[in-house]
Amino acid sequence: MKKYEIDMCHGALFGKIVLFALPLMATYILQLLFNAVDLVVIGHYAHYNAMAAVGATMNLNSLVLNIFIGLSIGTNVVVARLFGAKNMIDAKKAVHTSMAVALFGGLALMVVGLAVAKPLLVLMRTPEEILPLSCQYIWICFCAIPFIMLYNFGCAVLRAVGDTRRPLIYLIIAGIVNVLLNLFFVIVCHMSVCGVALATAASHGIAAALILRTLTVSRESYAVHWKELGFDGKIFREILKIGVPAGIQSSCFAVSNMIIQSSINSFGPLAIAGTTAVLGMEGIVYTGSFAFHQTAISFVAQNLGGRKYKRILKSLYCCFVCAVIASSLIGWGFFLGGRWLLAIFNPHPEVIAWGMLRMKILFTTYGLCGIMDVASGGLRGLGYSLTSTMVSLMGACVFRAWWAFWVFPSDPTMENLLLSYPISWILVAAVSSSLLFFCYRKLLHSHCRISTPWLGLRPGIPRGLRYLGGAK
Repeated sequence: MKKYEIDMCHGALFGKIVLFALPLMATYILQLLFNAVDLVVIGHYAHYNAMAAVGATMNLNSLVLNIFIGLSIGTNVVVARLFGAKNMIDAKKAVHTSMAVALFGGLALMVVGLAVAKPLLVLMRTPEEILPLSCQYIWICFCAIPFIMLYNFGCAVLRAVGDTRRPLIYLIIAGIVNVLLNLFFVIVCHMSVCGVALATAASHGIAAALILRTLTVSRESYAVHWKELGFDGKIFREILKIGVPAGIQSSCFAVSNMIIQSSINSFGPLAIAGTTAVLGMEGIVYTGSFAFHQTAISFVAQNLGGRKYKRILKSLYCCFVCAVIASSLIGWGFFLGGRWLLAIFNPHPEVIAWGMLRMKILFTTYGLCGIMDVASGGLRGLGYSLTSTMVSLMGACVFRAWWAFWVFPSDPTMENLLLSYPISWILVAAVSSSLLFFCYRKLLHSHCRISTPWLGLRPGIPRGLRYLGGAK
């Protein structure tokens, strides 16, 4: 098992950061490619209303998924700090607490999601002609929420010890099953939207089963033993301190996207179909920044636990550079080949035209999103999760809502609506980066006089250090 782990506290940083991030990028890209197969199959073997129905649910689906990913970040940070400090007893408690949250929280969220799905779709002004299909799709997908929770929290545990390769392998297996089931349900069984949703739910179940198998058969300190599943109060609170703000931050972007989507819906089914086709590729472009966001969280958290403060700053610089380069290269590459790529999803000329408009504004500016995400990840790794959330709440959710309700009506064009994205990236990136380096300097000024054990809360300790790994 050790061959899959990465020691983030020792050795050359750049190579380890790239080795950690590349499997993450490949994982997210493959996941999105497999999801894109849903749209390709729907676009070519069903009416365009079916594609629009799936697209109308994507932001709502992203809202739920982002909450899961945000909550799992609490596990990532806490477990990484414990491993950095070589505190294996508390690391074991953190793993079992996290999996208990995933299991029981997933069941609760499934019930809530099924209840609120249709009202939210109506609130988003989903067109009447596609509303029944959208409800069918989202209801089936929400039944897989417990699987998604277990997979994401299991991946967070593995990321905390530097393992990003096995989740990639498991996703490949689940994705292949997803593609085969898509083709079978839609082409052979003529199930359209329901077929795509069933294939997606089944693939989530397979991915969760593979992650759980890895954790239960492992002999390392992060192994899961079902008899020990439970909640450790102190560790649970620490996970929530990081995870709840992270979940709120992730949901902020999804909520703002839902607000923008409600304005896009006013342009009609062809515009929805065009932007839906771009969303399938947009997620791939976003992996350049999101992978290094996750990398920054893990490297900062583990080096904070190991009291390697200079490596924290070096890790952040590497992540900033890599995120900008990766996001820009992928974004411009997709934009230059946009018309050909959009035709794969749907050959309708108007669908392609709407899609190219979104790509022109967003894909050419994704380097800004990379800066924003790494700064946010660095703050979270240092323990300033709530600070990062407040910045994102104001700079993304509130700003985009204000834009949609006040700026957009004065010039109701798609160009004006989509400009809210790069402007919000600039705002959040500037504020988050400034706060990140302020918090880091505060850490350096404090480390010579502070020494605190795991979960110790002594007077004078900066908030970002009120977790594992106070300085010597």
